[in-house]
Amino acid sequence: MRRVAWLLLFVLLCACSQASEAPAQFKVRFETSKGPFVVEVHRQWAPNGVDRFYELVQSGYYDEARFYRVVPNFVVQWGINKDPKISQEWRQKTIPDDRVKESNRQGYITYAKSGPNTRTTQLFINLADNVSLDATGFAPFGKVVEGMDVVQRLYSGYGQTPQQNLIQVQGNAYLESQFPKLDYIKTARVVQQLVVSCHKVA
Repeated sequence: MRRVAWLLLFVLLCACSQASEAPAQFKVRFETSKGPFVVEVHRQWAPNGVDRFYELVQSGYYDEARFYRVVPNFVVQWGINKDPKISQEWRQKTIPDDRVKESNRQGYITYAKSGPNTRTTQLFINLADNVSLDATGFAPFGKVVEGMDVVQRLYSGYGQTPQQNLIQVQGNAYLESQFPKLDYIKTARVVQQLVVSCHKVA
């Protein structure tokens, strides 16, 4: 009995000394001002991106984030935190690019970026088949499996007018005062996960 107790303690200590990878596959439910949608995530498609996404969702990073760029028949984009201080912290935490394994088809979710190895927190969902993005290194890591009609109905009246630099500096205060009709995320939560694995911190 004592041996079993020590074994359990050893396992717990090992788990505490390691940083958890994201599950191999999981689902995230986004509750939005237009209704819910669910994204199914596959770590094998883009492991660096998925690990970051899992971390952000678990921390509640996307709660109250606005869909600040909605271009019909192209993309809907979000991922700047409501609090400028939190956004500033994450802007420095870039992740390496993943190899593109899946295509940017309608409903697939991908990181926005400004060049090689610049991904941080901003995401977009393809509102149409944007396969031309594949060749420029945009690696999808999941797809909308429920509520694509909700995604398609997110408010698009402002187009690409909201300025990212002002969102970074002022957060939701800027968007709420200048673009009050923007739809937003109420909560984003993991609702199902299949296989969880761990890796040692380098």
